[in-house]
Amino acid sequence: MKKIRELAGVGNYGYFLAAMLLFGVAGGLLRGIQDNYLAEVLRFEPFMRGVVEFFRELPGLLLLLILALFYRTPENRILKYALLISLAGVIGLMTAGTNRLIFVLFLTLWSTGEHILMPVRQSYAVHAAEQGKEGASLGMVSSLGSIGQVGGFFIVPLVFLIFSRGDGDLKAFRIVIFLLILALAAALLFSLRLKEQKGHVKRQRLFFSKRYSKYYFLQIFYGGRKQIFLTFAPYVLILKYGASTELIASLLGVCSVINIFFIPLIGRIIDRMGYKTVMVLDTVFLFFVCLLYGFAHRIFPAGTAFYVVVGTFILDTLISNASMATSVYVSRISPDREEMTSTISTGISINHLISVAIALAGGAIWESLGIELLFILAAVMAVCNSLFALTIPSEKAGETGRK
Repeated sequence: MKKIRELAGVGNYGYFLAAMLLFGVAGGLLRGIQDNYLAEVLRFEPFMRGVVEFFRELPGLLLLLILALFYRTPENRILKYALLISLAGVIGLMTAGTNRLIFVLFLTLWSTGEHILMPVRQSYAVHAAEQGKEGASLGMVSSLGSIGQVGGFFIVPLVFLIFSRGDGDLKAFRIVIFLLILALAAALLFSLRLKEQKGHVKRQRLFFSKRYSKYYFLQIFYGGRKQIFLTFAPYVLILKYGASTELIASLLGVCSVINIFFIPLIGRIIDRMGYKTVMVLDTVFLFFVCLLYGFAHRIFPAGTAFYVVVGTFILDTLISNASMATSVYVSRISPDREEMTSTISTGISINHLISVAIALAGGAIWESLGIELLFILAAVMAVCNSLFALTIPSEKAGETGRK
């Protein structure tokens, strides 16, 4: 606790932490209502849900180009711009109402600020920390963001229980968006207190090498399966089983709380069992998760199927953390940290490229060929992921490629 108090302190770093906590709250609020707003208010079918996700993920795909525009801009100023862009996006969401185009445009604007903030907050946390406390600084920023997000998730069902009068009722959604605007505005005000800081955000470069070909393929399959679940799993619950906004937000909140304790456990499992074993086990579990998502309504009675899919939703959120094993794999075969960082950056770009393609294709497959085929496709990706993971050499004790 003493270290936490020392890190949080007052002044520049304290303002930064307060801004990141509030941004976490804002993220939880928006994520908590997003899918139900698209389904109940805007009446988006699965194909259009995929189109929305295409635009929402586009800033992530273009992130390196976006950050290049801020090459000579200090980190704290980029952080302010990112929060301002996101704030402009959510203010626009308040005006969107039932206008689909306006909602998607402003959701993309929010996402642009969110994606810009992702690498900048990590870099700022490292540079703002005292020497020797960089790791603690990163951990605190991540923890506060997660705590804020959990708070946002659980505020949503509380608002809906008090103000909602039924599906598609705009009043409760507008109240949540208003709270979202307040949280982001407060985060921006805290960021404006940050003093100018020398130095720039570290630019990640794309790096391709035959050495990492298996890692690239793993990212392709992981990007595909991740996007299918991120985009369409909540839609399965909403469209197939009538899940309310309160339920979706509560599920996301429960998953986030469990992850606070589960993510460190996954890290220890990777250290003990090795990255290859975790990669294979992850995709074996995922194969059955895919089948349950796609066929629960055919295998079980309606009431039972609903609870099976809810349990599957939570399980999928937990096992997705096993993707950390791919980063550990890269760290073991990289000759130095710079190459490792650049390779992971390339993997994230590949991941986003596949994500935007799957978002479009997934919705079209659901509408034209059925939900079953969509999740069969995800199951096939899981099998392919396992096959590639099996070709990776087993980790040996003390193995590392870094110098």
